[in-house]
Amino acid sequence: MNPNLDRLHPYPFEKLAKLKAAINVPDHLRPISLGIGEPKHPSPEFVKQVIANNLDKLANYPTTRGTDELREAISRWATRRFNLTPGSLNPAGNIVPVNGTREAIFSLVQAVVDASKPATVVSPNPFYQVYEGAAFLAGATPVYLPCDGSNGFIPDFDSVPESIWQECQVLFLCSPGNPSGAVIPRETLARVIALADKYDFIVASDECYSELYPDENNPPEGLLQTCAAIGRDDYRRCVVFHSLSKRSNLPGLRSGFVAGDASILDGYLKYRTYHGCAMPIHNQLASIAAWSDEDHVRENRAAYRAKFEAVVPILREVMDVNFPDAGFYLWPETPMDDETFARELSAQQNVHVLPGRYLSRTVDGHNPGENRVRMALVAPLEECVEAANRIVEFVKASQE
Repeated sequence: MNPNLDRLHPYPFEKLAKLKAAINVPDHLRPISLGIGEPKHPSPEFVKQVIANNLDKLANYPTTRGTDELREAISRWATRRFNLTPGSLNPAGNIVPVNGTREAIFSLVQAVVDASKPATVVSPNPFYQVYEGAAFLAGATPVYLPCDGSNGFIPDFDSVPESIWQECQVLFLCSPGNPSGAVIPRETLARVIALADKYDFIVASDECYSELYPDENNPPEGLLQTCAAIGRDDYRRCVVFHSLSKRSNLPGLRSGFVAGDASILDGYLKYRTYHGCAMPIHNQLASIAAWSDEDHVRENRAAYRAKFEAVVPILREVMDVNFPDAGFYLWPETPMDDETFARELSAQQNVHVLPGRYLSRTVDGHNPGENRVRMALVAPLEECVEAANRIVEFVKASQE
């Protein structure tokens, strides 16, 4: 077996299951899960209809590159959404369709890391655990940049030692952030691009929450958008990941894309032809329909906005919690140890959240996830409000 498999940590939900293994939840209260970031809003009917109308495509092998029509639809969407220079995001060279961002993040690291020399993969901390696992299995060393209240949950890139940048091959960004929802501003993205030029590494921006934001007139900036703003229309050293999972409530479709530097994506596409991960044709057709429609996305944002506006004021009675810049998570401080909070909340109120430390690593004695929990407001509005009220009841009871 690959010895790097032994370096992998258990996934956060494995840790959560172990934490709650011995508890008995109250049967008289319906379970409400705020722990897993799985969208629960209805998938668009028109997308499901496209799949139903094209089941005959199961008889055809898909190509790894995807159809011209899909890549063109993605290019139109990204160019419009991120104010890119028209024609700069070439469907033939700057876009690769993928089966969701999770497999894309993992496979891109395998394709680009050169483990024959010292290699680090730098990521925020807390982080999406695939960044770490991809680094380990590529033979690289993860480096974690703390994101906490002191830096607005965005890494302080200027404080990173030069020795880290010298061995960095991939820098992961997550904007809007998981779990904080923090959006990295243009000035910081431009600074990161300058660092990539100086030290010759790839900036890989995970933007799968980019379409969930509160202000319709102020969508989050993306890495390619910053490239366009500074005249970097070849997107050199920059790639972004996008998905229909959160934007369109289609996590089971497993559809997304990687876009950016064509020289990176050329080698990545070669890797994928052997990786065997082409998107089924009926899924590609459904994806074209989803990327071509914004009405359902605006409705999706409105549903999340209503939940945040209802839940945050309730929780503020007993917790320090803020509205996120974007995304569908809350990242509140807990009035007790985060593992204790999650375990006892499950045991007493049948409401389930994720301890923050499970999303983080301890570096120099500090774990930026400790004494926080991640709450995913994915349940229906009524359930989210009920969960918030139960949390208030739980915290008040614990303080008596």
